[in-house]
Amino acid sequence: MTTYPHSGPHPEITLDQQLALKTAATRLSGDFAGTFNTETIERFLHSSYDQFAGRATIANFLPLLAERFARQRLQALARVEGLHIDGKPTVLFLCVHNAGRSQMALGFFTHYAGDQAVAWSGGSEPGDEVNPAAIAAMTERGIDIGGEYPKPWTDEVVRAADVVITMGCGDACPVFPSKRYEEWDVEDPAGKDVAAIRPVRDEIERRVLGLLDELNVPAQR
Repeated sequence: MTTYPHSGPHPEITLDQQLALKTAATRLSGDFAGTFNTETIERFLHSSYDQFAGRATIANFLPLLAERFARQRLQALARVEGLHIDGKPTVLFLCVHNAGRSQMALGFFTHYAGDQAVAWSGGSEPGDEVNPAAIAAMTERGIDIGGEYPKPWTDEVVRAADVVITMGCGDACPVFPSKRYEEWDVEDPAGKDVAAIRPVRDEIERRVLGLLDELNVPAQR
């Protein structure tokens, strides 16, 4: 098992985190057996850990977040390299902080698409947590996004997407040739209360349902 030293101003990784990462690598190796070798899996886990290591607010959850993000990235890489072909449309929702708009869009898309399509989200400058008021607004609709977390986008995730929906990240959003891009002009819910977020939430829902229709994915009610 690769060790995970941490350079820079952040504290060294603890023994508990080392153990948790070792366990995570074992799980990922089982999940991707026959698709990626151990070296690739550990490299993705290590780099995913580093994506979150600077945020003290999530220190206790770093190995779990690293594992979840590494799994998403490996799934994306498998699609890019043609190692996993299921024919499901794949959509990536991007905004600045991945804390409000893109998380609500992901929640609606996953809710209505079920297992008929794949969706991910990311941010150009990921925040520290998902907007609590956005979580509350989605809870009113019976959709729980409280378990999500702000994360960056990575090249393999963008390349694996059939459609990239951007919301306000401008020039910071990634651009790859021959990729379908669509900008949703949706108000940023940052700093707003639940009452002010409801219209934003409803507009995102309307757009998600329209996107599903375009992708020929029946919305599950």
